[in-house]
Amino acid sequence: MKLDIRTKLVLVSVGLIAASILVLEVLVGREIEAEIVSSARDDLFERLALIEREAEGRRAELSSGDWDAWADELGPRAHLRVTVIRPDGVVLGDSEVERAALPELENHHDRPEIAAAIAEGRGYSSRWSGTLRRQLVYVAAPVRAGGTSGPILVILRVAEPLERLEQALARFHRTLLVAAVVALGLAIVMSTVAAQLMSRALRGITRAARRMSAGDLAARIRPGGDDEIGQLGRTLDGLAENLSQTLDTLRGERDLFGRMLESMQEGVLVLDRDLRVLLINRALREMLLLGADVVGRLPIETIRNTELQAVLDAAASTGKPASGEVEMAGLGPRRFMVHATPLGGEPRGLVAVFVDVTEIRRLETMRKDFVANVSHELRTPITAVRSAAETARRAIGKDPEAALRFVDMIERNALRLHELVEDLLELSRIESKQFRPQSEAVDLAQVAEQVLAIFRERAERKKLRLSLVPSAGRGVARGDRRAIEQIFTNLVENAVKYCGEGVSITVRLAERDALCRVSVEDTGPGIEPKHLPRLFERFYRADKGRSRDMGGTGLGLSIVKHLVEAMEGNVSVDSVPGKGTTFAFTLPAA
Repeated sequence: MKLDIRTKLVLVSVGLIAASILVLEVLVGREIEAEIVSSARDDLFERLALIEREAEGRRAELSSGDWDAWADELGPRAHLRVTVIRPDGVVLGDSEVERAALPELENHHDRPEIAAAIAEGRGYSSRWSGTLRRQLVYVAAPVRAGGTSGPILVILRVAEPLERLEQALARFHRTLLVAAVVALGLAIVMSTVAAQLMSRALRGITRAARRMSAGDLAARIRPGGDDEIGQLGRTLDGLAENLSQTLDTLRGERDLFGRMLESMQEGVLVLDRDLRVLLINRALREMLLLGADVVGRLPIETIRNTELQAVLDAAASTGKPASGEVEMAGLGPRRFMVHATPLGGEPRGLVAVFVDVTEIRRLETMRKDFVANVSHELRTPITAVRSAAETARRAIGKDPEAALRFVDMIERNALRLHELVEDLLELSRIESKQFRPQSEAVDLAQVAEQVLAIFRERAERKKLRLSLVPSAGRGVARGDRRAIEQIFTNLVENAVKYCGEGVSITVRLAERDALCRVSVEDTGPGIEPKHLPRLFERFYRADKGRSRDMGGTGLGLSIVKHLVEAMEGNVSVDSVPGKGTTFAFTLPAA
C-alpha cells in the first residue's frame, strides 16, 4: 500500500509518542512503583515505632498479660495487622487470628522479617500470606527488656495488605493511560496539521515540478517561508528560470541556424558518425528533387551518385576536407562542386556543401563557343580582304578591271566586318544590362509601314509580296520605339533575304489580353524542326553556307530575342518545311 507523506508523518509522530509512553511505562513505572513501596515501608516502620513505644510503656503490664488481647485492641486502631511473636518464633497474639487458632499457626522464627529483626533490629518482607490468603507487606522490630541492650522480650510485627499499594499503582497507570491517550490525540492533531501544511507545500512543489517536466517552464512555486521546503521551492524556481533562459537561447540559435540553412542557395548535407543523412536543407532537396524521407538513410541509397560517394568517403576516411565536381542526373543534368568536411568533437560526422556550378559551366561553354564562332566569322572576311588586296596589288597595273572587281570584294567584306562588329557591340550592350529600354506608347502599324517601305524595293527585285494586316484594336504597344524598329527590321530583313521569288511576306498585328502580338509570316521553304530550338542562339544558322553567301552575321535573331525580353515580352518561331515560317513576338499593350 502506497502512503502519502502526510500519513507517513502522522504515523511517525504517533509511533514516537507510543514509544515514549512505553518507555515511560517500563522504566518510570518501575521507579514509581519502587518509590511507592519504599514510602509504604517507611510508613509502616514509623507506625511500628509508635506501637513499639506503646508496648515498651506497657511492658510491665504486658510481660505477664495477654498479648493477643493487646494485638486485637491495637490492630483496628492502627488499621494494621498486629502480631506479637516470641523470640523462638511462637505467635503470642495476632489481631487477625482468633485466639483459639493461635496454637495452630506455624512457627515464625524463619520468616524473613523476623529473622532480620532479631539479627538487625528491623525486618521487612512482602509476600503472600497463607493465613489471610492475600499479599501483605511486613515490618518487624524487637521489644527488649531493660532498654536497647537488654534481651528480646517479644517481636512486634505489623502488616498491611498490598491493596493500597496496588490502588496507588492502579491510579498511576490510569493517569499514565489518560495522559497517553491525550498525548496521542494531541500528537495526531498536531502532526496532522503540520503534515497537512507540509504536504500542501510539497504538493504545490510537485505540481509545479510536473508542469516543468512536461515543458511548461513558466510554472513557478514562489514559496513563502525560509525552511527547507521554502528553500527547495526557490531552488526549483531558480532552476526553471535558468533552464528557460537556456532553452530560449538554444531555440534562438536553432531558429537562426535553421533560417540560415533554409535561406542558403547552396545545398547543405550533414551526415552522422555512420555516414547516414542527419540533416538536409531545402535548397539541396529542391536541387536533387529529394523528399523528407531521406533522413536516416545512406546518401548512396537516395542520391545514387558514385562520384559524390567517393568525395564523402575520402573525407570520412582521411579525416581531412575533400572536394570534387559531380554531375547529377534529373530533369536536367546539373553539375555541383561538393566540399565535404569532417566535424570535430562529439558527435562526429560530416558536413557537405553543394555549390551549383551548372550555370557557370554553361557560361564557360558559351564563352568558348562565342570565341570560336567570332573567330570563325571574322576569319572568312579577313582572309577574303587579304587575298583580294594582294591580288588587286598585282593586277592594278596589268588588269585594271580585275583590280576593280577585287576592290569591290574588299568593300563587301569590309561591310560584312562592320555589320558583324556592330551586331556584336549591340548584343554585348543588351546582355550586359547597359540597354535600358524607354517605356512609351508605340503605334505598331506605323512602325511596320516604315520598315516595309525600306525593304519594298528589294522585295520587288525578288518578286516578293509584302503586306500588312493591322490589328482590330488600337495596336499600340508600350516599349522602346528604336528597339521595336530594330526588331521589325531584323525579322523582315531575314524574310526578304532567305525567301525565294514569288513568296508572300505578311506582317500581322493582333491584340488580346492586354498584349500586342506581331507575327512576320512567309510562305518560303521553311525550316527543319531540329533547328527551331536553337535559332535564337548567337551565330547559329540553319543553312550556314547560304547564310554567309547572303551576308548574314548570325546574330540578328539573338538580338531580337534579347530586345523583346528586355521589354517584358516573348518571342517564338513556328515553321513547316515547304510551307513557310512564322516569327512572332508579344509586347505589353499601352
